[in-house]
Amino acid sequence: MATSDATFGAVESDTAGSLLNFELPDQDFLLQLEAKVQQLYGARSETDRKSAQEELTALQMHPQAWMRVDKILDSSTTSEPSKFFALQILESLIKYRWKTLPTETRESIKLYVQNKAILLSSSAESLVRERTFLSKLNLILVRIVAQEWPSRWRSFISDVVNASKTSPTLCENNLHILRLLSEEVFDFSAGQMTQDKIDELKTTFNQDFSEVYDLCQYVFAQRVILQQMQPSLLVTTVQTLEKFLSWVPLGYIFETDLLETLLELFDYSAELRNSVMRCLVEIATLSVGPEYDERFLFLYMTLLSKLAVAVPLEVDIAAHYDQASEATQSFIMDLALFLTGFFGAHAALLEQSSDPAHRQALVTGNMYVVKIARVNDVEVFKVCLEWWRSLTESLYRALFSMLDYAVGERTPLTLDADRPNFERLEDQHARRQLYASVLYQIALVMIQRMAKPEEVLIVEDENGEIVRETTKDTDALALYKTMRETFIFLTHIDPLDIETIMIEKLDRQLDGTEWSWQNLNTLCWAIGSISGTMSEESEKRFLIHVIKDLLRLCEEKRGKDNKAVVAANIMYVVGQYPRFLRAHWRFLKTVVNKLFEFMHELHPGVQDMACDTFLKIAQKCRRQFVIVHAGEHQSFVNEMLDNLESIIGDLEPHQVHSFYQSAATMISAETESSTRELYIRRLYDAPNRRWRSLLEEATLDQSLLRDRNRMKELVHVLRLNVRGAQALGPLFYPQLVHIYMDLLALYRQFSQMVSNAVALGGMIATRSTDVKNMRAVKKEALRLLETFFELVDRDPEVLHAAAEQLVEPLSGPILGDYAQSVPDARDAEVLTLYAVIIEHLRPYANMLTPLIPVIFRSCFNATLEMITTNFEDFPDHRIGLFQLLRAINTSCFSALFSLDPDPAVAEQSFQLVINAIVWAFKHTERNVADTGLQTLLELLRNLDSSGFTEYFYERYYLFILNDILAVLTDTLHKPGFSLQAQVLMHLFTAARRGQVRLPQTDGGEATGSTTAMASETMVREHLQTLLENAFPNMGPVAVRQAVDGMFLFLDDERLFKQHLRDFLVRTKEFLAGDNTDLYDEDRRSLETNAQRALAVVPGMSKPSQAADSDDED
Repeated sequence: MATSDATFGAVESDTAGSLLNFELPDQDFLLQLEAKVQQLYGARSETDRKSAQEELTALQMHPQAWMRVDKILDSSTTSEPSKFFALQILESLIKYRWKTLPTETRESIKLYVQNKAILLSSSAESLVRERTFLSKLNLILVRIVAQEWPSRWRSFISDVVNASKTSPTLCENNLHILRLLSEEVFDFSAGQMTQDKIDELKTTFNQDFSEVYDLCQYVFAQRVILQQMQPSLLVTTVQTLEKFLSWVPLGYIFETDLLETLLELFDYSAELRNSVMRCLVEIATLSVGPEYDERFLFLYMTLLSKLAVAVPLEVDIAAHYDQASEATQSFIMDLALFLTGFFGAHAALLEQSSDPAHRQALVTGNMYVVKIARVNDVEVFKVCLEWWRSLTESLYRALFSMLDYAVGERTPLTLDADRPNFERLEDQHARRQLYASVLYQIALVMIQRMAKPEEVLIVEDENGEIVRETTKDTDALALYKTMRETFIFLTHIDPLDIETIMIEKLDRQLDGTEWSWQNLNTLCWAIGSISGTMSEESEKRFLIHVIKDLLRLCEEKRGKDNKAVVAANIMYVVGQYPRFLRAHWRFLKTVVNKLFEFMHELHPGVQDMACDTFLKIAQKCRRQFVIVHAGEHQSFVNEMLDNLESIIGDLEPHQVHSFYQSAATMISAETESSTRELYIRRLYDAPNRRWRSLLEEATLDQSLLRDRNRMKELVHVLRLNVRGAQALGPLFYPQLVHIYMDLLALYRQFSQMVSNAVALGGMIATRSTDVKNMRAVKKEALRLLETFFELVDRDPEVLHAAAEQLVEPLSGPILGDYAQSVPDARDAEVLTLYAVIIEHLRPYANMLTPLIPVIFRSCFNATLEMITTNFEDFPDHRIGLFQLLRAINTSCFSALFSLDPDPAVAEQSFQLVINAIVWAFKHTERNVADTGLQTLLELLRNLDSSGFTEYFYERYYLFILNDILAVLTDTLHKPGFSLQAQVLMHLFTAARRGQVRLPQTDGGEATGSTTAMASETMVREHLQTLLENAFPNMGPVAVRQAVDGMFLFLDDERLFKQHLRDFLVRTKEFLAGDNTDLYDEDRRSLETNAQRALAVVPGMSKPSQAADSDDED
């Protein structure tokens, strides 16, 4: 590699002893390098380690550092860490500077790495001894190949294959290189290479694969000898082959004896068997045409016969799994992947076969999946579950087609085009019958392993005690979602069978033969998951049986923990069946009264769950509580309000808040306004009396407001109002008006108290407990107002009244306080409150527009000063400010151009807005950055239909364009790629349309018919200069191609984004790290489509989410 030293100019030498002194003799350099590496890994002092790290990093980044690499690697005294450091230097060179090197230098480096890999794999001893280092060296070689192949190293595949036949150890290492190359091209290329380069490499690899295949066959031909002499070569060959199977031409798999060879190797050894299984998994999941059906049948039937010998179906796989070796456990996982993958792609082959042996083999294979699903490994279970979900959905769609669910009636829609080809109804039932025994076993396993739904708050801890859950298990919730969907499909397929299984399991809870907390929990979670899947009559019969049995169990069981578990399950189950409860008033009333009983049960978690379930039932059955049912003399709400004090007597404050939301939800269903307002007055009678009492006491002695208990009482009362506003929306207006002026007066008083405390104690006073309590009152008052205004636009009359009567009085106490407070005492809720007001009072934008300059003067400058000193302080204010700005931009756009009567001040204010938006999308916090980009995009769209376009673009076009390109090409803002691309498309489209008036190069202005051409030309020239300076490694031609593409694909967002991704690869900014964020939008689109397809299945929407006849708009 030393031959290339002359390719770089002379470099200034650092101090004589520095690693960056390239005049230092090699031996002295190596000694210093070793010392620095030892210092990095061995020094006790953090300062010493940091110093070594800085010097080594400087060396790694130096453009001539690679010239030392061969000296480091060839020295016999070099340590392993130093060798790996040398490879890092080489990797950086290949990634970022390879194309800047002269041809002879690249050839020299390529030859050196190639020869070093050959040397280290020349014997079995060195292959084992140097395996870790050799793996990294192989990766370096693959990086070179990705740069050079095929255009400058067309013979690479041939070179590797021919060299492999000279030595078994060299062959083993070369196969590893080919595996890495396959991964580089087919697995990891997205976001790392341009699309053209990816396509070129894939095409070439396909063309040259025959040589790779011949090499694999060359090894397999010697399999008997190699099994004795060098079994690792067989394993490596199979592992390498696995990486090819997803993309090679199918003839290599199905038109050769490859399947027979792999199935033979299955019997050789445990290590080889696992590698073979992974190959078979890849093959089994291939979806191809019918021409290879016989080969797939051969594969499945042969493996199943081998499985019958290796792991007979009678073996209890779950019992042996925990004590099994890691290799055996890995085999079980691979077996699950093979079976479920094969069924997912080719089950129809076995289902529709005229050979009974094939259909029996299908059942047998599924029974293996059931056995495997019982092992104590959630990842293995997930694999089985995914197949069950797919199978049950397929059976459901084939049997019933897609169903509309309307008032309990099922209406068949168009049959799913992807379902198996069973044209006759009897064929569909025959298919279900084929799986009948399998589905029964699936249901049993599902009940046994049912995951916990989020509504259940009572869990068993590691000590076997029943406690309240403190954190949500997100993995368990995701698992529950999939299990619930599967159970819904299962129940649609055979509701009677599922009902029978569940009732039998519940009977065994009652007789004690299967009693345990876990068994009861999973059974009840399963019962709750199938809500909405049965006919109303079946659901009635089933649920009455279940609830009666659970109530009986609750009576019979002794001990607080036992009763808490049963109570939790009763509450969960009843909360899942609102349709049944709505149709059976007496049962509903009994259930709610039982919940009132549970509200007095002090066992941890029971009261919380009772309140949560009560809220859920109130939301889904609200109308039932405000009507007078047959045989009763008053509505349930009346009765409940009569006994309100006793019902909530044992509840904690946060539980009382939940209860008030439930009660207000019921009241919202009352259509008679006078009756509804009476209910609201009765509900808030006690809180309003306490509110008035506290305020009257404070009138006599204001110091009482500083009492901590009184402040907590005020917060409590305000939170009760917040919950009422959440439930009642605009119907809460009478109660809000009742306390409104007192609320504003109280806000003003507490604002003054906070100011006085800060004046006396300085900024540190804002951290005192007393000031925190004062601000808690203010924050809750703001939250109440925000909650109301967020929902006020549901009623036009109340919206009008709120706009006229409530908005203007807020300005003095709230905006004035915000402007005058010290930064640490400003409440971010002020910003979000006004963002909500502006957004939801949009129909009254003319009334709001005069208020915008006041809001701007009070909030904008003050907040901007708080948040622009760094990216960390005041996170809530950051988000709140940009939500406010976005609301103004959306609802009162024209106000942005008249923020002050003085035009000069208005201009400065608008520039401040633009600076803030730019600062926002430069933010590293994704929420802030996305809000900034969305605000900018909306502002640009608003400009299109306004008279400010020319003014805006003349002043801000290049400023915004430069900063968007800056965040696009750095590594901190990749999640914003989609929005960044949309902004660029808008800016470039504006240039194409001639909306951008920039000075021409000769100082003139583009006018008339030449405007569009001149506008686009000037932007292109600006981009060319900007990008050439920013990325000198690209060169003028590549930059010109990038700029041309940005304008060429303006009419196709997908192609525009792909072009940008390719551009980012060429800049070398995105070659390192995870680039999946660049493809976020594509992934979200797929997820959305999948959810829409599921939404039409009866029961698939959770009862708490589904719209129903008792919901109100």
